[in-house]
Amino acid sequence: MTMTTAVSHRSGRLWAVLQFPLTRFLLGAIAIVLWVIAIQIGMKLAQIPSRSPLGALAGLIVAAGVMGIYCALVKYIERRAVTELAPEGMAKHLSRGILVGAILFCASMLAMKFLGGWYYTVMAPLSILIYPCVAALVAAVQEEILVRGLLFRLLEERLGSWIALGVSALIFGLLHAFNHGATAVSTAAIALEAGILLAAAYMYTRSLWFLIGLHFGWNFTEGGIFSTSVSGGRAGGMIGVQFAGSDVLTGGAFGPEASLPAVLVCLAAGIVFIILTVRAGRIVRPFWKQK
Repeated sequence: MTMTTAVSHRSGRLWAVLQFPLTRFLLGAIAIVLWVIAIQIGMKLAQIPSRSPLGALAGLIVAAGVMGIYCALVKYIERRAVTELAPEGMAKHLSRGILVGAILFCASMLAMKFLGGWYYTVMAPLSILIYPCVAALVAAVQEEILVRGLLFRLLEERLGSWIALGVSALIFGLLHAFNHGATAVSTAAIALEAGILLAAAYMYTRSLWFLIGLHFGWNFTEGGIFSTSVSGGRAGGMIGVQFAGSDVLTGGAFGPEASLPAVLVCLAAGIVFIILTVRAGRIVRPFWKQK
C-alpha cells in the first residue's frame, strides 16, 4: 500500500500547468459536474423519473462516468496507475467499507433508541430496497471521487494531511448546507462526522473503494433499511421509524446525520482512523516540510 499518490511529472510549461494541483482539481470537477448535468438534462427531456428502472440505470451510468473521468484524469494528466481505485482488492475494500458504514449507523440508531429517540412503525417488502441502494451507490461514488479523490488528495499533496483534512471536512459540510432541512447545526455535524471520518479513513487506507463502501453502507442503512432522511433527502426504506424527542437527539428534518449520537459515533471512528494513520506513518507533510 503506497502512502500517497505520486504524479509522474513531465517537463514543459504546458505540463507544469496541467499537473498543477488546482488545475487537476478544476479539470476533474468541471468534467464531473458537466457529466452529471448532461445526464440529468437527458432524464428531464425524456421524462424519466429517478425512482424507476430507467432512472436507476441512468444513476448507474452517472456513477460509471464519474469514475471514468477520474481514472482518465489520473492516467493521462497525472500519468500514473490509479492505485486508489485498483481492481486488485476492490471487493475486499468495498465489503469492509460497507460493513463499517452499516455498523456506524446502526450504533448511532442504537444509542438514539436507548435514549428514547425513535420507535418502530411498520415493515416494507425487500423489493423496496432497490432504489435506495442505487441512490446510495451513486451518491457515494460522486461525493467520494469529488471530495476525497480530488479535493482532499490534491490538497494533501501540497499542504499535508492535517490541513487537507480540516479544509475538506469544512467544505464537505458546506456542500450539504442547502439540503432540505439543513441548519447551521446539521452543516457542522456533517463536517465533524462525515468530513473528518471519510478523510481520515482515506489517510489510513489510501483506497477510494473503502470510502465508497463506507459512504454507501451508511447511506443505504440510513435510508434503505431504516427509512430515515438521508442528509435531508426523502426516505423510502424497509423499516418504518418514527422519531420522538428533540432535534439534538434525532437530527430533526435533516435526519439522523444531524443528531448528537451520530456525531459522537462517527467522530470517535474518525479519531480511531487518525490514530491508526499516525501509528502507520502515513501522514503526509506539507510541501515546505518535505525534503
